[in-house]
Amino acid sequence: MTRRLLEIRTYRLKPGTLEAFHEAMHARAVPMLRARGMDVVSYGRSDHEEESYHLVRAYASREALEAEQSAFYGSTEWREGPRAALVDRIETYLNTLLWASGEAVDSMRALNAPD
Repeated sequence: MTRRLLEIRTYRLKPGTLEAFHEAMHARAVPMLRARGMDVVSYGRSDHEEESYHLVRAYASREALEAEQSAFYGSTEWREGPRAALVDRIETYLNTLLWASGEAVDSMRALNAPD
């Protein structure tokens, strides 16, 4: 059975910033992540709470997560690109790491497509 390490990142956004955050994530950040080879499983608004958002990514291992994120978040493309449009709108965030089967990751991807 193939297994993947899921990083589930939830954001609490500053009031009134959800639409602009989603636009920056959808139009700029997610395409950049995917162009760098990161597996973005799901992202989008929360179904139950105003001003909350999620980003779920899958990795082969903890080492892969650390290497891919270090390369991405240290890049000029990120720092001079959508970073400010996202970071300036975040009040707080929380990361959780969980192992899941490849099938579970695929199901999560299919059932949680962004708006």
